[in-house]
Amino acid sequence: MFMNFHLRNRSSRLAIGARGACLASLMLPLAFAAPAARAQSAVETRDAPTIISQTCAACHSAESKDSWSRISHQRKTPEGWLMTIGRMQTMHGLVISDEDRQIIVKYLADRQGLAPSETADARYALERRLNTQEVLGSDEFKEMCARCHSAARPLLQRRPVAEWDRLVNFHLGQWPSIEYSAMGRDRDWLNVALKDIAPMLAQQYPYESAQWAQWQKTRPKATSLAGAWSFAGHMPGRGDAAGVMTVTGGTKDTFKVTLKGHFADGGAFDGSGTAVLYDGYEWRASIKVQGVEMRQVLAATRGEMKGRMFDEGHDERGLDFDAAKLDAKGAPRILAVQPAFIKAGESTELTVVGANLQGTPDFGPGVKVDGVVARSAQAIRVRVTASGDSAAGTRTVSLNNNANNAQGGQFSVYRQIKDVKVVPEYAVARIGGNGGPLPKVEGRFDAEAWGVDAAGKPFRIGVVPAKWSVEPFNEQAKDDRDVKFSGAMQAANGVFTPGDAGPNPARRMSTNNTGNLNVIAAVEDAGQTVTGKAHLIVGVQRWNNPPIP
Repeated sequence: MFMNFHLRNRSSRLAIGARGACLASLMLPLAFAAPAARAQSAVETRDAPTIISQTCAACHSAESKDSWSRISHQRKTPEGWLMTIGRMQTMHGLVISDEDRQIIVKYLADRQGLAPSETADARYALERRLNTQEVLGSDEFKEMCARCHSAARPLLQRRPVAEWDRLVNFHLGQWPSIEYSAMGRDRDWLNVALKDIAPMLAQQYPYESAQWAQWQKTRPKATSLAGAWSFAGHMPGRGDAAGVMTVTGGTKDTFKVTLKGHFADGGAFDGSGTAVLYDGYEWRASIKVQGVEMRQVLAATRGEMKGRMFDEGHDERGLDFDAAKLDAKGAPRILAVQPAFIKAGESTELTVVGANLQGTPDFGPGVKVDGVVARSAQAIRVRVTASGDSAAGTRTVSLNNNANNAQGGQFSVYRQIKDVKVVPEYAVARIGGNGGPLPKVEGRFDAEAWGVDAAGKPFRIGVVPAKWSVEPFNEQAKDDRDVKFSGAMQAANGVFTPGDAGPNPARRMSTNNTGNLNVIAAVEDAGQTVTGKAHLIVGVQRWNNPPIP
């Protein structure tokens, strides 16, 4: 599992080598976006083939004018190429400036990247969704590859079989103990890797693919992204967000970005920054929002930008981000309904967020629009009433303006909350601070309410307010008083702040403030309390933090 890797990897450096902590700190500042002005200036003065020939040719022989051994036989995401160069610096003594490194990453990601369809199943790793439990690959692949790093890392690259073979040999050369560690010593590791795993990867994730060939022919120009974009999002611990993102530029794939938005509680979500576009769709931006430096990792395809924004120093503090372009001549598009539910027999105000919105929203049978409170091309706020006999369940919202009929955005009508699920159901927080170099990593949770429709089928209502608490996961956690020492849960919003790093003299044997907890969300509905539960591990610091875990 992706998340379990992070738990195991506290004291291991298998993921990025013997100097992993150094490599992580080297890569993180450039992992997601480089300043646009600097990138543009560097591109104007030096070109990537020249830099590669002068900097890399000592180890990678030239095969042609713009082809080199090993380098030209792999395809990777921008983060993948960045990690490769970082490894060359820390393990092989490569000396390269930040500007030259950015030029090479851009060049290789554009020429030897991945098509959108090739990254679709593993974008959670690029978007820093660190509590994802992976379901990719066969059991043998998980045991051979995903026991030391995420499954997403090899699946976000493409190689011919000879290069997959070399990757196997690299692992054995770099980490000789790999054959003797867990799930290595119980098999003929090298033969399994070369005879089974490498051919499987070459077949399922080949260097040459129809998707990549097609994408190279059809990828749009970067300048097409300039303009205003309506966005909707949700941040655990804070709530829904919406607004407009204005994008200017596009020359040499660099942009200036301005955000003007707000959270559902009225708090501002405003900021500005720069962005770089890789491979025609991989959007990486650095934007200061309300004084906090945030990263955007988005896929820009089919008139939509979709992915995640997160705090540069705390990637757990992030929000889903879905944007559509505002264009007077464009088709209407619904991104979200906020909030996304109503109880039968009640009235409330809802906002339909989207792009090029016109007309009146239709929420389906039994839900009446009493009036429009506010309207723009980006959002329509309405007052609605759900009749007492409205059918319970999810439905699609439509927007009929007699010219275009837009549909989208999940919306639910419910009668009673039958169940509450805590999301994520299994999470890792981390102690930190206390004078140490690494900050605390919070646990952030949502309470998802679920109902039952007329046929008795469960359906998701949506994220609802809850009262949050923690309890010991088991008797050992109770005996160790993990609730007292491991951190504190904010009752109102589901944000868990771990304890300080370092030995704690108040604990048994002066151990640190790690712990094993249950997270509990209590939701009130019609005078009854419905609870949900999740598992939270409070672990030690995350020393290894590469762009792709």
